[in-house]
Amino acid sequence: MNRRVNYDSESIVTHEGHKISLPKEKVTQGLALAVLLLIGALAIIGPSGLLAWGENLRLLDQRKDRIAVLEKEHQALANRVALLNPDNADPDMVGEQLRRDLNVVHEDEVVLILDHE
Repeated sequence: MNRRVNYDSESIVTHEGHKISLPKEKVTQGLALAVLLLIGALAIIGPSGLLAWGENLRLLDQRKDRIAVLEKEHQALANRVALLNPDNADPDMVGEQLRRDLNVVHEDEVVLILDHE
């Protein structure tokens, strides 16, 4: 059987059409495979990969709950601010604020001190 070999700079092809790779090409293919495996690993275990997705959803739910609590607090504080508006202040709110901040009472009032433990 007469074999004819075709030479080029990248590989050797035999007469039967079999391709024989040179070491340079194998190294290039190996590096390309390594890069693809690295990209695949990052897609699974990276900071925004599939495994981190569940953790991100849990954190999102926690932050939504925290936002709901803060919005309730904000509404309560906005209501207090509206009641203490100097242009149209609520007399009961002003009296409560004065007594708490200045520690004053009317002559006919009795003060009960509660021990908060």
